[in-house]
Amino acid sequence: MADADHAGTPAAQARGLVIPKETRAQFSELIELILKSESMNDEERQYWINILPVMTQEQRTSLTDILVTEKKQLKAIDEKYAKEIERIGAKNLVHKTEQQHRKMTAERTQVERSSAAKDEEIAQELLAQIEKA
Repeated sequence: MADADHAGTPAAQARGLVIPKETRAQFSELIELILKSESMNDEERQYWINILPVMTQEQRTSLTDILVTEKKQLKAIDEKYAKEIERIGAKNLVHKTEQQHRKMTAERTQVERSSAAKDEEIAQELLAQIEKA
């Protein structure tokens, strides 16, 4: 194949896809969508690249619409899950902060009780000394 070569993108080269130069020049945007599609394996990518020149304009438009829709839907899903992960992370942070606050409150309460017990002991000793005097 003198006029066929690997696509100019590193992703296509790594996959070993063969894209004729004329096809790449004529359908570069659609080829880019095909290469980035997450719903296709390399065999399917090669199939679509191979039949691009014989497809009608309507078929290419339909394929473009499908691939653009897929890309948008995957982006929306990623954003939804990113927000969910962020929400869960914030929820976990709030829970962790609450636990730390409870622990610090318990420690402070323990210190206050201990201090109050010492104060009471000192007060009792002073009263005892006053009563002796």
